[in-house]
Amino acid sequence: MRKILSGGYALLLLLGASVAAAREPEAVVRNIYLSDHPDDTASQVYVAGQIATVLRFEKTCDAQGTKLLGWEGRFEQPVIGGKSVLLVPLQNLEPEDRLPLLVKFTDGAEVPFIVTAREGRGDQQVNVFPDRKTSKAVHAALSDALVRERGLREENDRFRKEETSPDHALAALLVSDSTKQTPFIEHQKWVLRDGEVEVVVRVYSGKAKAAVVFHIKNQESERQWSLMEARLSTTSSGEARPFALRMDRASIAPGSSGRFAVVADKSAFKSDGGFTNLVLELFRHDGLQQGYVLLDHRLARE
Repeated sequence: MRKILSGGYALLLLLGASVAAAREPEAVVRNIYLSDHPDDTASQVYVAGQIATVLRFEKTCDAQGTKLLGWEGRFEQPVIGGKSVLLVPLQNLEPEDRLPLLVKFTDGAEVPFIVTAREGRGDQQVNVFPDRKTSKAVHAALSDALVRERGLREENDRFRKEETSPDHALAALLVSDSTKQTPFIEHQKWVLRDGEVEVVVRVYSGKAKAAVVFHIKNQESERQWSLMEARLSTTSSGEARPFALRMDRASIAPGSSGRFAVVADKSAFKSDGGFTNLVLELFRHDGLQQGYVLLDHRLARE
């Protein structure tokens, strides 16, 4: 739903999954390291509707002996070729759906899996290593460790910046409904409903800063709502701009409400030769664009 607002700053707001555009997907590659321990359960493989998931092995698969139980009507026929197994679900599975997959190799060995779903996105490629000591498995494990280390380092850096950033402090006050303790003045407000969520959106003007606060009520009966990502970029070139984000909870349970706030400094609006307007985009947990707000640079008043 599009709504062009009257007033000095001509803000435009789009909200609603029914008109949302899918975010460009990123490849999701995961490594599984098998164990010989008898108590270990079958490894899980996560799939998403209409998205191919390929399992890659170090040995050749037996096309006749490899079986996915209950795939009829829910998956395209599994494709087994060489060292790969390809799965394409016709629609999304629920986390409680658990389909047994038995992969058999030409040497007679077998490996069981459980095909299911989880919140967020599924696997696009799963590399399976039966022996952790092979060179490929060691290299993959090292890569996994480096990715985890980099993620932890970035998270720690972000937390340190948040502890000292004035903009994050202002966003925290807005999220806690302590607006009177900030320099912000409410400029415009909307209430929007799309059947899945009810959202109250407030746009604030401040001294050399602008802010947006979202109060979201999850009207779904079963699914949680969560924010996967927020992006702030220029309307002219799409260049990413910095901002501060605070949320009062990581996810919103069915029937519950939550808040998050975004604060942008005036410097984010600066461009060559003057100032530019910004667009704030929201992507919910499943990757759909939940909405966006166009921010006029005049919101960040002196």
